[in-house]
Amino acid sequence: MKKLSFPITGMHCASCAMNIQRKLLKTSGVASANVNYANEQATVEFDENMCSEPQLGKAVESLGYKAHIGEQKGSEDIVEEARAHDLTELKRKLWVSGILSALLLTAAMIPFAPPFLKNPWLMWLLATPVQFWAGWQYYQSAWSGLKNRSANMDTLIALGTSVAYLYSVFVVLQKSLLEGLGLRADVYFEVSATIITLILLGKFFELRAKGQTSAAIRKLIGLQAKTARVLRDGEELQLPIDHIVKGDRLLVKPGEKIPVDGVIAKGATSIDESMVTGESLPVEKGEGSKVIGATINQSGAFEMTAEKVGAETMLAQIIELVKEAQGSRAPIQKLVDIISSYFVPIVIMLAILTFLLWFNFGPEPQLVRALISLIAVLIIACPCALGLATPTSIMVGTGKGAENGILIKDAEALEVAGKIQTVVFDKTGTLTEGKPKVQGVEYTSGVKNGAKNMTRLKALIFSAEKQSHHPLADAVVKHFENEVKPIEVTKFLDISGFGIAATLGKDKLLIGTEKLMQREHITIPQLLKQKAEQAKENAQTVSYVALNNTCVALISIADTVKPAAKDVIATLKKAGIQTVMITGDNTATANAIAKQIGVDIVLAEVLPQDKEAKIQELKKQGKKVAMVGDGINDAPALAAADVGIAMGNGTDVAIESAGIVLLRSDIGLVPKALKLSKSTMRNIKENLVWAFGYNVILIPVAMGALYPFLGIQLHPILASGAMALSSVSVVTNALRLKKVKI
Repeated sequence: MKKLSFPITGMHCASCAMNIQRKLLKTSGVASANVNYANEQATVEFDENMCSEPQLGKAVESLGYKAHIGEQKGSEDIVEEARAHDLTELKRKLWVSGILSALLLTAAMIPFAPPFLKNPWLMWLLATPVQFWAGWQYYQSAWSGLKNRSANMDTLIALGTSVAYLYSVFVVLQKSLLEGLGLRADVYFEVSATIITLILLGKFFELRAKGQTSAAIRKLIGLQAKTARVLRDGEELQLPIDHIVKGDRLLVKPGEKIPVDGVIAKGATSIDESMVTGESLPVEKGEGSKVIGATINQSGAFEMTAEKVGAETMLAQIIELVKEAQGSRAPIQKLVDIISSYFVPIVIMLAILTFLLWFNFGPEPQLVRALISLIAVLIIACPCALGLATPTSIMVGTGKGAENGILIKDAEALEVAGKIQTVVFDKTGTLTEGKPKVQGVEYTSGVKNGAKNMTRLKALIFSAEKQSHHPLADAVVKHFENEVKPIEVTKFLDISGFGIAATLGKDKLLIGTEKLMQREHITIPQLLKQKAEQAKENAQTVSYVALNNTCVALISIADTVKPAAKDVIATLKKAGIQTVMITGDNTATANAIAKQIGVDIVLAEVLPQDKEAKIQELKKQGKKVAMVGDGINDAPALAAADVGIAMGNGTDVAIESAGIVLLRSDIGLVPKALKLSKSTMRNIKENLVWAFGYNVILIPVAMGALYPFLGIQLHPILASGAMALSSVSVVTNALRLKKVKI
């Protein structure tokens, strides 16, 4: 299976996207397809043995649209160029159709208009370019829909305006016949022309507003460096960024953007990494330090080796993830899609029913009134507003998240995050700094009395812990590294959730929890037990050291609580969200930290493999659960939660398992992510209420529901204005998300 994303141009409403999506899904070998009108992107998963990229392109093009597969230009450039071209074309059509429609309206509505303007043959001549040149796209799209055995918004526009136009043509050609039958021989060229003009005007405003929804992607792309100084064969070359290859030696001068991800080979500097970390203070870097593309070199010149180029760089991956999120479908969209699929056929049936009711039971002139109401029903119905309601809000919401360091990987995570009732935090590296320090080492009297024994023991501890990658082990290594020299470790075992076991020459060493000592049947001296209790009361983690099956020392380690942790917990609790801390630490230490920051529930002494089970237990209680973590051992729990939130400084595995990634290690982004989700979902619901409400209220009005009470029959021109306004209002409401404070 292969996953492919590519831009599609030529779409001008949400119904177009639905037609293309249906066509792609019918293509042999395609497992899933999603076409998003808001960002004009298609994402297709297909079997390469059954389907090829050219076949996907042909499927799209058979409906009259253009699939840009395998082109050198970036998808944003393609979409931007197409949008600019469409806006220019729309302006031209609006000027022409606007002038012609104004002349037609003058002839039809103003009694003292020049007589030559009222000539039906001239009106026919003026209306024809509007109908078949300015409005040609609606016929084209309606025909594409019919070929795909579906109807769309353009079907309604084409039907409605064609009825008005063709009836008027019939009146011009057969005026005497109609008058002989006692019927009014009025033409409605101004109706068909003005409807098309107003809808084009609405599309113009919608297209212009829609361009603003992808502003976040353009900002991210704008961060990329355009050129790089490359050192090749002793020469300094200024090359475009896409000419850089792995292993290239690059020169970066003060004030320049770092071109790609890599490592400093020569020199030292300070770098503004706020683009990634959000930290305003520059970071000091020297030889061997990693640097990130698009961050800014502030002080010194340096040479670097390119390690990740093109799509591999951090910024490129962020851009790709944001694009995927913006093009993904929220669960709420499924309901909208179902309704939209039945919408147009129902509207056509209602229009026919309206015509029959007015023709059979309406007042004179019955035929004219029946035609007016039929056209009004066809024109006022707007499935496009329904189709735009969800994707536009998701585009703006995910874009706003990216600008604030919150990377939302798909629309489902965005939707579910707003419903979270419980947030589970991993302790180390999430609530705490993840940089523990040794607070003290307590030895038994037997060790204290022999200086050689103590030095030997320190060397054994240092050498064994050097083999481990646990943060607590790093703290121990740093504590002893300047005191002793390493001893060769002949055997090493990492006992997950308990500690480590090592053999160094003739000595066997165990370092770990009280449970490890119990498991190995090692007695802990009373003095060390008392010291351990004191350490736990001070929120310190304790590790016991056993040498040759005798417990000889106690190491107490503390990890500093993040300054923002207390405020984050308070903010979540204020929002009615339950907070949980999960940790492998002993209960006393965990409770001491929980007391400092105000966490509701503490799950202590939880082994890494059991974290997922604890998440499942919380979910079984009927709660929507978010898990916040950063380590490899958090990955199963992140995947099991309704929403996984990974800290940006975490492991690749944790980030891959999460639905939301915080681009910097700022725990304060957690409540902001949840608030952004709530704001986005509220915005989507507002859009849907407007789109549904608009159709539920105005379709009956167009059918004539007000006529028996107020004598009002909705004119098709007013219907077209209202329809154009509905789509514009949905996009404009989505853009309000940009101003929401999170």
